[in-house]
Amino acid sequence: MTRLPADPEGFIRANTALETPAMVPEFKLWLATEYVPIWQATEAWMEEQNIDPPYWAFCWPGGQAVARYLLDNPDLVSGRRVIDFAAGSGVSSMAAARAGAAAVTANDIDALSLVAARLNAAANGLALDVSSEDWLARPEAAPDTDVVIAGDVCYEREMSTRALAWLRSHARAGRLVLLGDPGRNYFSAQGLEECARYEIPTSLQLENRGMRETVVWRVLPHP
Repeated sequence: MTRLPADPEGFIRANTALETPAMVPEFKLWLATEYVPIWQATEAWMEEQNIDPPYWAFCWPGGQAVARYLLDNPDLVSGRRVIDFAAGSGVSSMAAARAGAAAVTANDIDALSLVAARLNAAANGLALDVSSEDWLARPEAAPDTDVVIAGDVCYEREMSTRALAWLRSHARAGRLVLLGDPGRNYFSAQGLEECARYEIPTSLQLENRGMRETVVWRVLPHP
């Protein structure tokens, strides 16, 4: 069960700042910086604020890479329905919407992430549908779609296995499936086709290097 502060939108605005991600300068997002409280957040502080770890407050390289790829190749999603799995800040969802998608649903099991995604979209004159359903547990809950996008989902062994299997099921159904990954520990390129490669600046407080080589992959129907 995800948790929410009493005033979710107010909490996000008070503890983050509107920032421009390195790879998608077209957008401004409510993100953590060294100048705002959530950057130095401790587990005790998050418990006190009634929130889960604020992954949504960082624009992770996998999501940035997918966003950049869609903005540079709008024909991939223009006029099509898109779902964004584990959407986090919603940057990839926003890129799909800006590229002309007919409908975009940002999905995350963290309810505060979806509040942030909507705030981010609004800050850029965009609108998103959102879903807090666990699509890995209930695949039937995902809306019908033409394109599936995801970024940075291979950070844990079990999550990586389940997410890649779920993504591949959409590829087998004939959908375009794009995955952004910066070389996470449990990522495997088996059954994937490289679409684009980027060098993305990152914070050393979040990553083990100042730049992450991040690839956008197309998930193929079979490994």
